[in-house]
Amino acid sequence: MPDPTQTDALYDDLLELALEAARRAGALLRDGRPADLGVAATKTSPIDVVTEMDLASEKLITGFLGEHRPDDGFLGEEGASTEGTSGIRWVIDPVDGTVNYLYDLPSWAVSIAAEKDGEVVVGVVAAPMRGETCHAVLGRGAYNNGEPIRHRPAPQLSQALLGTGFGYLADRRAAQAEVVRTLLPQVRDIRRGGSAAIDLCDVACGRLDAYYERGLNPWDLAAGALIAREAGARTGGRPGQPASHELTLAASPELFAQLQPLLDELGAWHD
Repeated sequence: MPDPTQTDALYDDLLELALEAARRAGALLRDGRPADLGVAATKTSPIDVVTEMDLASEKLITGFLGEHRPDDGFLGEEGASTEGTSGIRWVIDPVDGTVNYLYDLPSWAVSIAAEKDGEVVVGVVAAPMRGETCHAVLGRGAYNNGEPIRHRPAPQLSQALLGTGFGYLADRRAAQAEVVRTLLPQVRDIRRGGSAAIDLCDVACGRLDAYYERGLNPWDLAAGALIAREAGARTGGRPGQPASHELTLAASPELFAQLQPLLDELGAWHD
């Protein structure tokens, strides 16, 4: 059985490194954004973009973490992928909300999570234009700028404010629009912010009652989902499944219990 003292020390070290890496990357992105920022590449479609700053941010993060923990693995949105030998893997989104960043909208973040033997144990989401950094360590609660945060008490579904997002492929967007069309009259309102990491943190902070989205990747949700759970929210996917590319949902436990079967019935998990 692991020594709890050693585990605590490891988690402290991982958190300190994640916070510093996110701070450095956030400063680079905030202060180094060129006035003529352009698209460096596209991924799944012409509107699923990568900028030169995504690449620079990921290089900064992996370089910093690799210098301090050379035996760890990496999984990054912009291509970082190494196995590592330590049992620790860093899951990195160097700019979550790239289209917002490209258009100079403030809702973008740096998301860094650390997994130990496949379980997320540390999560940091830094949103420089908000002046906020949320973090969580497994079993220790969630924090925003060092202050404890907690999800909102569950309202009736008709009074719930939901966040969501849309994919980049036309067929998926059409299916997601149909889900919104059916869901919107049943809730208070729906917001589309453009950063999954920030939306998950907004659930944790009590700024959204719930958030759902199809099509997220591990780097989109790893840190934010841990922060939401440590703030008391529940996360998952389809009934009986964890949050995944198929569907991610975060909400207070009571609201989660209402939304999960509804989203499943509406087909929010498929195109």
